[in-house]
Amino acid sequence: MCGYAFLISLWTSVLLSLPCGYNGDKILVFPIDGSHWVNMEVLVKKLQSRGHELSVIRPEDSWFIQENSSYYTSITVKLEKKHIGLDLFETAAQRILEARRKGPMMGALVQMSEFIGIIKVAHTATCAMLTTMLENKALMRQIKMANYDLMLTDPAMPGGIILAHYLHLPMVYNVRWMSFGEGHFSIAPSPISYVPVPGSGLTDQMGLLERSRNLLHYGLNLIQERWLMIPMYTSLLLNYFPPNADLLTMQLSAEIWLVRVDFVFEFPRPSMPNLVYIGGFQCRPAKPLPAELEEFLQSSGDHGVVVMSLGTLIAGLPREVMEAIASAFARMPQKVVWRFIGERPSSLGNNTLLLQWIPQNDLLGHPKTRAFVAHGGTNGLYEAIYHGVPVLGLPLLFDQLDNIVRLQARGAARMLDAATCTTEEFLEALNDILENPTYRQNMQKLSGLHRDRPLHPLDKAVYWIEFVLRNKGARHLHAEAYNMSMYSYYCLDVAALVLLMLVVTLGGVYTIWIRRWRRQTKQAVRDGNKKAVKDGSKRLKETINALKDSNNISIPNRSKLRASKTRI
Repeated sequence: MCGYAFLISLWTSVLLSLPCGYNGDKILVFPIDGSHWVNMEVLVKKLQSRGHELSVIRPEDSWFIQENSSYYTSITVKLEKKHIGLDLFETAAQRILEARRKGPMMGALVQMSEFIGIIKVAHTATCAMLTTMLENKALMRQIKMANYDLMLTDPAMPGGIILAHYLHLPMVYNVRWMSFGEGHFSIAPSPISYVPVPGSGLTDQMGLLERSRNLLHYGLNLIQERWLMIPMYTSLLLNYFPPNADLLTMQLSAEIWLVRVDFVFEFPRPSMPNLVYIGGFQCRPAKPLPAELEEFLQSSGDHGVVVMSLGTLIAGLPREVMEAIASAFARMPQKVVWRFIGERPSSLGNNTLLLQWIPQNDLLGHPKTRAFVAHGGTNGLYEAIYHGVPVLGLPLLFDQLDNIVRLQARGAARMLDAATCTTEEFLEALNDILENPTYRQNMQKLSGLHRDRPLHPLDKAVYWIEFVLRNKGARHLHAEAYNMSMYSYYCLDVAALVLLMLVVTLGGVYTIWIRRWRRQTKQAVRDGNKKAVKDGSKRLKETINALKDSNNISIPNRSKLRASKTRI
């Protein structure tokens, strides 16, 4: 065991001591704004520290991607109009929560409608950005002359995928989501009998009804991809690419998929050779807090601190829900640090500190932190796992419900409906998290498993990016499935061949049986006729003999009759 640990340590040291930069490779980054940029930026900083030269494509009105940075140079694209703003998500969340109050069916329908609306707006913005770039000949000439070695992109929106194919660049994905949903569904076998479909809110333990529900969600996601998303890019592909260019085929051509998943969090499922798992790569040990914040946490004494944040896209919940939560916090002995934007709740207690921005990772890693109240975003939950802090989830949009379900299935979280949450319900759930040691023990177990790896996921991500740069790709890891048609992949042609052979065989057997039956029938008829004649002759003789014996009538035999006829 010691020898194994030594080899792992040696291998890690060798990897991390490789020459930085590999002659200054140039990487073009096409990210997605919002929370996706939060983890992409971590990767960009790490690559820059290794000596690579990075250029980041961003819209002029980007929310979080700064134009000026010491880690990268920016390629800013100016659009004619603003297609998407943060208020889009805020409004969608409010409508969904209002619909949930009218019942689960109405909530599900409105959530689906709002999600489709957000997706359409996001893809429309992506199409507009790509069209603007491809029409700008000077910009495209500048990008081509830069001679980039690699495209690093988040494929949740296919902007980077399409641009990489236009520039003929190899791709590496920083991926969790694709056009269908969770990335595995686009590249790896995903049996829906035990792999929950995104949006279903299911675990990998499914009975008949759950599997039926999972199939329904699979069908809805497939319709969304094939009938809603893909057609939005048809015109763009026709204008700038050769005939028969196919976005679905483009999506599968990435050399390496850096998947933001760790199976201490995700349910086990089939994988592929070019999938590299880097879940929690943005997590790091906690840094010291600012003096005032540290003083506030220390003032909590033995009761500790509760941290609350609803992520980067949603400022807050409906007013009455915020008041209910603030009232519940005020009745607790713990101190509370709440990332909050908006009007201060009137029921807020003296034990609650409202901040527009919080050092979330550092707070979760603080020894005084006892629980994390969160919306269920992936980044925050991985930080909670890393630091072993149990979670009370208030899912709102996208994958947040599925994320909380995964932690809840492992006994490390509880979940409440943010639409109908009352003070008493929130207080009961949070006290359960704080007072029941099982939640913290389960989360600390997950934390231990998450940290017990031979190589930090961020270092693993950098290694595989540089592997692609060194070897000009990773085609040897691509399964032949990428090049197969659907009927070949699912062996529908083999099934058709087997069915044809079965039909021909049964038809042949049937034909042979029919012919034999007919032959036997004809033979039986002939044999029956002969037997009938013979039996008839026998019965006639018996009748004549009987008459002869009874009347003493002499009946000449055939020879005597013939002689008589001759004499006459």
